[in-house]
Amino acid sequence: MIAVGAVLVLAPDRVRAVLGLDGGHAAAGHVVRSFPDPASPDAAARAALYAALAEMPSELDPADPAKVAEGGRLYATYCAACHGPDLGGAPDWDWRTPRPSGRMAAPPHDATGHTWHHPDQHLFALTALGPGPFAPPGYQSDMPGFRDRLSDDQIWAILSFIKSRWPVPVREAHDRLSAGMAR
Repeated sequence: MIAVGAVLVLAPDRVRAVLGLDGGHAAAGHVVRSFPDPASPDAAARAALYAALAEMPSELDPADPAKVAEGGRLYATYCAACHGPDLGGAPDWDWRTPRPSGRMAAPPHDATGHTWHHPDQHLFALTALGPGPFAPPGYQSDMPGFRDRLSDDQIWAILSFIKSRWPVPVREAHDRLSAGMAR
């Protein structure tokens, strides 16, 4: 859990935190932000999280063959066991329905899922932090945050791989959504 006022470094291996400053900070081209407690039902806290993400630059590029190839390798290692090698989601359960344990199954990342309904920055943060900061109260998932295992570049590569598999109309819709997120 991230405490109120804690400095969150989305790329700890590439960014040196700027200490002693209030609010959000950018260093070395990557985002360092003060985030509110992601479990807080406080609307202002959630708004602060989304505002910080809106300032974050996107490095998602499904047209970069090297990035997509690396993303495919990383997806196979870190994501495919839960989200399916074909991006089809958990094969044994409807991702929209809680399992008997109350936990949600891994959703598909293909065009049938909701991944493309989230702007680039949200996808990055969901991958880095897990769904906690974005999930409604009581939402339970097995999705971990990967910020301690993957670099920024690796997360962007995975997201680039996923997006490269979407049909053109879905990519275009996602581009419009992500453009609307950026300031």
